[in-house]
Amino acid sequence: MENEGIVQSVDRALSLLEGLAQAPDGARLSDLARGAGLAVSTAHRLLTTLERRGFAQFDPGQSRWHVGRKAFTVGVAYTRWQNLIASALPYLRRLRDLTRETANLGVIEDGEVVTLVQVESREIIRAISPPGGRAPVMTSGLGKAIIATWPDADIAALVARHGLPRMTRHSLQDMAGVWQEMQAIRASGFAYDNEEFTPGLRCVAATVWSAGGEAVGAISISGLAARIAAEDMPLIGARVRALADDLTKAMGGTPPAR
Repeated sequence: MENEGIVQSVDRALSLLEGLAQAPDGARLSDLARGAGLAVSTAHRLLTTLERRGFAQFDPGQSRWHVGRKAFTVGVAYTRWQNLIASALPYLRRLRDLTRETANLGVIEDGEVVTLVQVESREIIRAISPPGGRAPVMTSGLGKAIIATWPDADIAALVARHGLPRMTRHSLQDMAGVWQEMQAIRASGFAYDNEEFTPGLRCVAATVWSAGGEAVGAISISGLAARIAAEDMPLIGARVRALADDLTKAMGGTPPAR
């Protein structure tokens, strides 16, 4: 049942999860039901569903419910992104000031690039992709920079699942083009979006690496093609890569040898 866009069962389940989070020693079913304003039978059904997904855990010895390990995993993921954003912001500001273009931080989620944070250019006309904005991986400099670090089999699997959406006439349309781009990105350490997502806009991106040697995200600059000339993109790419390497080191990671 839905009311003004709210799914009632989800809302109730989350209320129970919030109740569990406030009970470090666990909580009895009757107390959780009372706190969420639910019938005991409804609360039990929802908690059982949460338990099946790992978000709640029942201790039969004490007859108490606890937060499950999956809830912890989700919380850690949120903390990881928040830490990444906090670490990246000073470098994004430096990148914006160095290039005079909008600087971005993005990650890959379910076959798309998601913008986590953006530092806008001070130019009157500028590229804007608000936090939470999404783009197909292969139309994004951020996305291509990240997946170029993946094994070829994983790249092929991503394309097989999500395809190659044609956002503009410049978008990649076949695997031959994909492999050519991956080879160039691996050689240079930076990636381009050459009007592949939006006509008239270009993006230059480089990967940020974790201490474990994995790509945790990428940073980029984006702006009007009239200001980011094609012949200037290699120089801009080297600058973006240098800032990405500095951010990597600040986060305890090690940039790859080039």
